[in-house]
Amino acid sequence: MARDGRAVMILLSVLLVAMIASNTAIGSSDISPVDTVKIMVTAITEKLMLGDILHIEKVWSDSQDTIIMNIRLPRVLLGALVGAALATAGCAMQGLLKNPMADPYIIGMSSGAGLGAALAFALMLPLQLLAFVTAAGSIFIVYNISRIGERVPTETLLLAGIAVGFFLSAITSFIIFLSQSPHQIIYWLMGGLWTASWDKVKITFLMILVGIFMLYRQSWNLNVMLLGEEQAQCMGVDIEKVKRSVLIFSSLVTAAAVSVSGIIGFVGLIIPHIMRIIVGPDHRILLPTSTLMGAIFLVFSDTIARTILESTDLPVGVVTAFFGAPFFIYLLRKRRKSIYA
Repeated sequence: MARDGRAVMILLSVLLVAMIASNTAIGSSDISPVDTVKIMVTAITEKLMLGDILHIEKVWSDSQDTIIMNIRLPRVLLGALVGAALATAGCAMQGLLKNPMADPYIIGMSSGAGLGAALAFALMLPLQLLAFVTAAGSIFIVYNISRIGERVPTETLLLAGIAVGFFLSAITSFIIFLSQSPHQIIYWLMGGLWTASWDKVKITFLMILVGIFMLYRQSWNLNVMLLGEEQAQCMGVDIEKVKRSVLIFSSLVTAAAVSVSGIIGFVGLIIPHIMRIIVGPDHRILLPTSTLMGAIFLVFSDTIARTILESTDLPVGVVTAFFGAPFFIYLLRKRRKSIYA
């Protein structure tokens, strides 16, 4: 299984690189995949001051260079980061809660981010910062409501997340009702990558990288916790410490992703299911393969979102729901028994 898992990771890594290169070439402006790769390689060699060693003749225009390097590539890379973050967080939450219906938003984070976005649009405040703060803040509230002494029972955590989520959604709906331009808030809530920039890529990359790395460190503990909390304690796992770590770093990567993309559904729900079927339940393999597959899925979905309509971008959350909902229904019918049985 370990050897098969490594093979799957290598295959997905190659596929992700190919998807990034090919999908950057796709758009309304006609730029060939070969020229796209040349533009990206030239930009990298110039940054590394290797232009004299690896010289590529420039056969493209400055406008094509701008389209690739300042518009398409940041958006594709941001899509890969957001997809990786949501899929990894969803996988970790499913393992922690032992709930196949869990996703990164299950304990109210999407409602918190939505409230932050609504406030940002209504009060003309920084959108990314406020969405991140309110998303992370919602998890802090849910965690403290759920805590009983030093313990955080899973059932209480889920119920508190649902209650806080509904409350924050009600406030968001009230703000939308009073807003002079509600379509901006609604469009953001649908999820999209149209505001992608290199600054956003740099900021989110660091937070998502740290969060995903720390979730990988919990792989063995998540494997043991699938046996039950009592069994895990007998094997020396500090249950509450693991819960805190998974919640904190899942919240970090999800809040970072949502703050730049809006609420994109189904990535953190269906991707871990798909990879669990392919590589099995071992989180040492499942987490990194979910990361890669999540990145691939969202890059693919966003390419459809920005090219399917000529006049405008379709929110990528619509595309992920279009693919995700039917597939998840299929999974539920195909696997009637618990996926953790």
